[in-house]
Amino acid sequence: MGDAKRGNVWLGVSGLVVDENGRWLVVKKKYSGLKGKWSFPAGFVKNDETADEAVMREVLEETGIDTSLNGLIGLRTGVIKGEISDNMLLFALSPLHTNIKIQHDELMDVQWMHPDALLQDPNASVLLHKMAKEALRDTKQLTDGINPGDQFGYTAYKLFL
Repeated sequence: MGDAKRGNVWLGVSGLVVDENGRWLVVKKKYSGLKGKWSFPAGFVKNDETADEAVMREVLEETGIDTSLNGLIGLRTGVIKGEISDNMLLFALSPLHTNIKIQHDELMDVQWMHPDALLQDPNASVLLHKMAKEALRDTKQLTDGINPGDQFGYTAYKLFL
């Protein structure tokens, strides 16, 4: 059942982008289990990037919004049909501007919405509802510039603690 590109272990990223008015950047996908539902911009990590680089790329590609990284919020992990380990890291981001440019190939819509409105919207994903109830409690901050040892050969190494 696995995907030829991703195999049976998937690593995705998703970004909670919050503007100065407390609104969240949300998207409606044209495909997948989230088709027609509000969700966070998301996608898969490529082999030549770190997860935090991937989330900023995905948000930019889907919404046209450049972001800065605030930290790691959490992990969503599950197994699909007993065969695929599906993992997604959720990051907190700040927008560098608020001018949306929709990626029409993948998305129906992109909006800035207040979490209270998302709680009332039946088309908001389960994850959005949970996040809107919990808000931002414990963001893990980025620590960069650490070398765990040349013997590992890391070209990028980052901690979120």
